[in-house]
Amino acid sequence: MTMRSPWTRLQTATRPVHPVTERVLAERWAALPPGVRTEGQILGRHAVGCEGTHGVFPKCNLTCTPCYHSKDANKVRVDGSHTVAQVDAQMSLLEERRGPRAHAQLIGGEVSLLDPEDHAAALTAMRAHGREPMSMTHGDFDADYLRTLALDGTGKPRFRRLSFAAHFDSLMRGRTGIPRPRNEVELNPFRARFVEMFRDLHRDHGVRFYLAHNMTVTPANLDQVADVVADVSAMGFSMLSFQPAAHVGDERRWKGGDYRTVGIDDVWDRLEAGLGQRVAWQALQFGDPRCNRTAFGVRVEDRWVPMFDPDSAADLTARDRALTHLGGVNFGGTPPLVLAVKVVRVLARHPGDVKVALGWVRRLVRRSGGVPRLVSAWRRGRVTPMTYVVHHFMDAADVVPAWRLMQEGRVAEDPAVRVTQERLSACTYAMAHPETGELVPACVQHSVLDPGENEQLRQLLPLMVLS
Repeated sequence: MTMRSPWTRLQTATRPVHPVTERVLAERWAALPPGVRTEGQILGRHAVGCEGTHGVFPKCNLTCTPCYHSKDANKVRVDGSHTVAQVDAQMSLLEERRGPRAHAQLIGGEVSLLDPEDHAAALTAMRAHGREPMSMTHGDFDADYLRTLALDGTGKPRFRRLSFAAHFDSLMRGRTGIPRPRNEVELNPFRARFVEMFRDLHRDHGVRFYLAHNMTVTPANLDQVADVVADVSAMGFSMLSFQPAAHVGDERRWKGGDYRTVGIDDVWDRLEAGLGQRVAWQALQFGDPRCNRTAFGVRVEDRWVPMFDPDSAADLTARDRALTHLGGVNFGGTPPLVLAVKVVRVLARHPGDVKVALGWVRRLVRRSGGVPRLVSAWRRGRVTPMTYVVHHFMDAADVVPAWRLMQEGRVAEDPAVRVTQERLSACTYAMAHPETGELVPACVQHSVLDPGENEQLRQLLPLMVLS
């Protein structure tokens, strides 16, 4: 075996883009429908997309109206060994097919029903495959659970950082302390308490955190979105994500309510009303705009500032340079010194980017209120990253026929079905099936595959085990 020199090893470690990442990004871009291959498209240029688990712990201990879970989900036993084995297998396929680095969600039913040791083992398995994991929860667990997850038997941190997405909305039933919330405002103390647990963990043990806030939106709580945005933006979450309800899952949970379609614009209008400002998202796009609207930025005191201003030609030039020259660089999971060397190597090839980047920084500081205000806010901990998102999932009735035709290699003649096929082709969220080697969009998993999968899991992992 040939021994590589230290210089060669250094060059390999600091190459800006891993060759596998470069290949999978190119493949993802080529597979996108032409209509979404825009100048601001992130998918296939900076990211392959997000990932999620399935069939690893379908059970949940809250009841929601509506509910995306299939009717058999709560009849499946939570089994840690099954969870860890399935997570490892699914992440292995995702690493093989989508490259060495991605963000992945540990998702199913309620993640805190896992024993903390099994939860930690699942996160460790995800990291072993180059995934940055995020645990998806309803947030109804206590500080003891969080500490046991975060710390090993000696009291030392297992992880440098934990990421959680907590789902809070007034459509959920059974939360400890507020089993039937009457409105969104009543949930604010519970939202704040969730964030405080992580702040305490960081203060006492140095474990950093990233928290997202999820909320399902129906006509019943649409007009409360503005209040949620105004209140929750200041709590310590780094992302606020809203999901207009899609007709998927247990039909029993879709009876008796008002489930008229809520669109992305409906939610975005309330979001902007809650902040009292425009939330510019047009500079960057993640997948199909009919599915996702994402505004990346920073919160400076009580004002949100966009990363790129879509009305600024100079900002759009900076965006184009960043996506073209830095798009495949892994910023999130690279040690700071190694990342700095990677960026320097890129700039050495494209020295003109330095002037463009400095101009972008000046404009970002100006949008933030100027240097004195920004420095003052930073010293007081009032400068934080903040992303606003609306994910508009699709109804099962639309997904099922579109996916069937796609499996047959056919483009739908019906324009409405063809639109669904386009959205599925541009999906940003994939789930892996190691038994078939297939990756499927999340809407397909939940609309088409979950019912049969959970029926099988009910037999494999029954709630009652007879000796």
